[in-house]
Amino acid sequence: MVLKISSWFSFFSLLFLETKECNLLCYFHVCLILDFGKYIAFNGLLQLIIYTKEKNAILFTYPPTGSVTSTGLVVSSKLPRFSDLYTLTIESADPKSISAGKPVEFTKSVTQWFTKDGVLVEGLFWNDVEALIDDYAAEPKKKK
Repeated sequence: MVLKISSWFSFFSLLFLETKECNLLCYFHVCLILDFGKYIAFNGLLQLIIYTKEKNAILFTYPPTGSVTSTGLVVSSKLPRFSDLYTLTIESADPKSISAGKPVEFTKSVTQWFTKDGVLVEGLFWNDVEALIDDYAAEPKKKK
């Protein structure tokens, strides 16, 4: 629509003396529309990457400094709809690596971490998260 108006003004410039301002205004609108199209295209690409690569991940880490492992961690969480069971998973960012540990997870009811008034007791949640981190960091016991 804006292009039609702009081109009409440019062809019939004898009738309108101030077409330059209108053309600049229409050009500005067209640029905004094209930028919005780029935004939609790149946002769609980003959503595709998130859907295929990240899945339920909420955190990606680098390997700890001074660590012998060469891979970081991926922390993912899941809380299904209409369910009170929360699942937290810690796994290696590169599961094919030799230094990758086995994935660990816990599934617990979220009601364990809240008071009767609905306030999160952060300490209880962190205790469970730290126990999960310790489980991941623990070396697997060798069988004799």
